[in-house]
Amino acid sequence: MAVTGIGMMTPLGATVEKSWAGLTAGKSGIGPITRFDASDLDTKIAGEIHDFDPLEYMERKEAKRADRFAQFAVATAGQALKDAKLEITKDNGPRIGVTFGSGIGGVGTLVDNILEHEKDPRRVSPFMIPMMIVDMAAGEIAMKYGAKGPNLATVSACASSAHAIGEAADTIRRGQADVMLAGGSEAGLIKIAIGAFGAMHALSRRNDDPEKASRPFDKDRDGFVFSEAAACLVLEEESIARARGARILGWVSGYGATADAYHITAPPEGAEGIVRAMRMAFADAGITAADIGYVNAHGTSTQANDSAETAALKTVFGDRAKQVPISSTKSMTGHTLGAAGAIEAVICLLAMRDGILPPTINQETPDPACDLDYIPNTARKAKAEYALSNSMGFGGHNVALVIRGTTAA
Repeated sequence: MAVTGIGMMTPLGATVEKSWAGLTAGKSGIGPITRFDASDLDTKIAGEIHDFDPLEYMERKEAKRADRFAQFAVATAGQALKDAKLEITKDNGPRIGVTFGSGIGGVGTLVDNILEHEKDPRRVSPFMIPMMIVDMAAGEIAMKYGAKGPNLATVSACASSAHAIGEAADTIRRGQADVMLAGGSEAGLIKIAIGAFGAMHALSRRNDDPEKASRPFDKDRDGFVFSEAAACLVLEEESIARARGARILGWVSGYGATADAYHITAPPEGAEGIVRAMRMAFADAGITAADIGYVNAHGTSTQANDSAETAALKTVFGDRAKQVPISSTKSMTGHTLGAAGAIEAVICLLAMRDGILPPTINQETPDPACDLDYIPNTARKAKAEYALSNSMGFGGHNVALVIRGTTAA
């Protein structure tokens, strides 16, 4: 499926251009938490977006009634539509849909209202429910821009927006839409969420050196860094895109989705679920593992994920595994949970467009269990025709996307 527009905001910046500049420069977006007082938490760092103003995309009244994750969604969808030079009208609106994912949706709104309820039940906002539910990102996008086609939310933890992209492409293939806005948004940086992930011993505690905290595949990794972010892709039936003279950035060529059926948070040894998802995506794209020129790994900076994903990549790529360039851009963005799949799909498109593969920063101490080419510390100039983006979520959800660049045309 053709990609004709992209939007993105990460802790590196609230636009595609700012985020991509940071990623290619090997810059970290991680810093001390400023959103609330984290002094009594074990983890005091996160990836915050500091330059986002919802009023650039929404009226004040609209913004007040939307959780931050929905504001992000509306903003990145607006960026992507502008990039695609696509205007939604009453004529084409019924053929344009939205599939948007989030892991935890409006959790900030939920917690705020619980606290208000404890003070006085009458103080609970009548907008609490529509602000907190995950499907409201897709709903707000549709209402803002007039997209009246298929509209749904995907919720599969850290695979949510990768599922959104794959399902959106399939919706067009089924003939139910001509265009889909697909992506994901996460804005759950609240105290209880940091505390909860900390209680699971999932988060890095490298508070004194936040820019070094996210270190996928490094021996000294001690957990992921929680970040907020969002991204959106405009997927379009290719003949329709060409008929309107749209610029094509690339294609979503393959989609594979599986379940581990194993554990609520840990992958099985060898990560056989993502192995099957990768092979499924290759088959869907009509290619083989030999065609992949770049992998954007799930690479969370946790002990369990990174070694298991490395083993999975070795299984899929075989003797070629050590020659395939791989990076985890979570080393710079942090882990954006339900937004990660969409962000990393956008990164794959940009990498192939510019011939620059972003690095895995903080690669300092080799881990014998993680011995592949992770593009350590510095971006690399290289051309790729096909990229692979992996996503793995709590609950055992696995998604692999094959992204084709314009060099393949």
